[in-house]
Amino acid sequence: MGLAANLRILAVLLCLAAAPPPVSANSLKTFTAKYGAFDDNTLFATTPASLIGRDALQVTPDTISDIINLTNQSGRVLLKQPFKLWKGPNNNSSSSDRVASFNSSFLINIFRINNNPAGEGLAFVLVPDTNLPNNSSGQYLGLTNSTTDGLASNRLIAVEFDTFKQDYDPDDNHVGLNINSVESKKAESLNQSGIQLSPTGAKFYNVWVEYDGVKKTIQVYIIEQPEKDGATPPRPDSPVLEEALDLRGVVDQISYFGFSASTGNTIELNCVLRWNLTVEYFSDDNGPLIKILLGVGLPAVAVAVAAAVAVAYYRRRKKRSMPINILGALKSLPGTPREFEFKDLKKATNNFDEKNKLGQGGYGVVYKGLLQNEGLEVAVKWFSRGDLKDQGDFLAELMIINRLRHKHLVRLLGWCHKNGKLLLVYDYMPNGSLDMHLFSDSNSKPLSWNLRYNIISGAASALHYLHNEYDQRVVHRDLKASNIMLDSNFNARLGDFGLARALDTEKTSYTEAEGVLGTMGYIAPECFHMGKATQQSDIYAFGAVLLEVVCGLRPGTKVGGFQFLVDWVWYLHREGRLLDAVDKRLGEEYVVEEAERVLLLGLACSHPIASERPQTQAIVQIISGSVAVPHVPPFKPAFVWPSMPMGLEDISQATTTMTNTTSFSISTSNFGTGSTSQYVSRDSNFNLV
Repeated sequence: MGLAANLRILAVLLCLAAAPPPVSANSLKTFTAKYGAFDDNTLFATTPASLIGRDALQVTPDTISDIINLTNQSGRVLLKQPFKLWKGPNNNSSSSDRVASFNSSFLINIFRINNNPAGEGLAFVLVPDTNLPNNSSGQYLGLTNSTTDGLASNRLIAVEFDTFKQDYDPDDNHVGLNINSVESKKAESLNQSGIQLSPTGAKFYNVWVEYDGVKKTIQVYIIEQPEKDGATPPRPDSPVLEEALDLRGVVDQISYFGFSASTGNTIELNCVLRWNLTVEYFSDDNGPLIKILLGVGLPAVAVAVAAAVAVAYYRRRKKRSMPINILGALKSLPGTPREFEFKDLKKATNNFDEKNKLGQGGYGVVYKGLLQNEGLEVAVKWFSRGDLKDQGDFLAELMIINRLRHKHLVRLLGWCHKNGKLLLVYDYMPNGSLDMHLFSDSNSKPLSWNLRYNIISGAASALHYLHNEYDQRVVHRDLKASNIMLDSNFNARLGDFGLARALDTEKTSYTEAEGVLGTMGYIAPECFHMGKATQQSDIYAFGAVLLEVVCGLRPGTKVGGFQFLVDWVWYLHREGRLLDAVDKRLGEEYVVEEAERVLLLGLACSHPIASERPQTQAIVQIISGSVAVPHVPPFKPAFVWPSMPMGLEDISQATTTMTNTTSFSISTSNFGTGSTSQYVSRDSNFNLV
């Protein structure tokens, strides 16, 4: 425990020592969780028609479900952990007693299939158990049925997002507060707010449901998720719905949080893509600390902690001049990844034989290995990072790799530290890297279209996880075909996190003190000016990958009189001959609509202005075919500096790198006609506003 933590505990104990002992046997605690990729099915209870898939809670069946019939379905997805919402007996509490507060924020997508009429709706719920009522499809939203609707025994409240008008509804686009019934106690149309819950085409909405257990009021806020900004926008100032509500007497004292939804004769997809939940709850257990304090005596414990603080302070001063203990830091990593013996890895790789060499880069050499005792094939990376100024940077990087969990990321199995050398052990990918198959011997069979499309879909899902669903925002900084690995079924696994960095919550970019790192052809133009990596620069690199997968050509290939692949593809787009860019080795063995979609998406991701590139959420939707590709202009736009909205930190960086610069141009053969692209820079002293 750190010095600051010990000091805080000491302060608390000294206050407790001067205060009378607690008299209540009940304590108010707080539960907080953030759910993004929804890859842990053990946390949620689902009903037969609902599932967890495509990185979202699919509250009613989605299009890839085994359930073919999407009509007249209902479902619930609930957090398995219940919460006690007030003190005392269930039916014997004063109305003036404290009720638990909660704050639930989530990102939803209610998708209208083929632009047909939508129905019926999605709801955030507090319910007494994880059961789904029978016959709760259609107007009943998975909440009640024709027999039970309106009964106090339902013990539920719901905030409904209704897309189908019943006789008791104001319209087919409203939010409502429901108590034991699908007929809302209070409903507010969203038309005047400019919000269409289930529009033509996909839109995503951020929702906040906040309950104040002191004031006993519930408020609902909603705002559209900006298409060009993956970050959650600030909560609006004014709620779309507000109502007095005392949970006691309505719901059970111990209740479950989650979502319900339904379809009727009209259908929709009801998806929850992110969910943050904070709940106050009551517990009868004050924990071991209070019991120890009351048994031993607070003054004595305070003295003991004071001694611990003194020892910690001495040790802290002593360690300031000591180097980082990398071995100790590795053994204390969260999740305690496996430590391998060097002799076992040496044996597995046949003494790191060149014949077992899988690849080599600036950050190490990778060998294939076989752990014979386990029958496990692994990839062993012998790390050599002499360019790092200290081991702290390396440990910060390893912390990222160790905690990433996604089916389309290469999994870290463990590590080994021997004589100052560090080895990382990964899952072995038997089909190597994507570029090996795209650019192999021309006599070999080309990678099929179905496999290519599946690979880019998986890579997009992995990038979306890094940018939006991991508990920190991560920029990969070296996304390219050679870093997309393929498992035994040719599923994409994004790997090589040698350059990856996690961003602080308030930051949007990572500054590399030693200049721009990455691979030419994949580096976004703004990186050369900012010296920074951003989520948008990752998307630029992904655009380059999309084009090379479809075209079968590397980003730096000179083709058709152009210096770069992207310029040639943009030229074909302008000429109305976009499909001429498809890899000739495929012949006619590809899906025309998919090829055109991916090529246009590749150009959209390659937009010279970073803020114009689609976000990963939209990219995943576009590849799946549920969202149209954004408009791609026939001529490649000019790069303009600054190319994205900047915070104060970004402006400071731009000012130091661009002072006294007004404009410059780089002559490139953009469209095979010798035209010049103007790269315009604004004077940082007065135009960066």
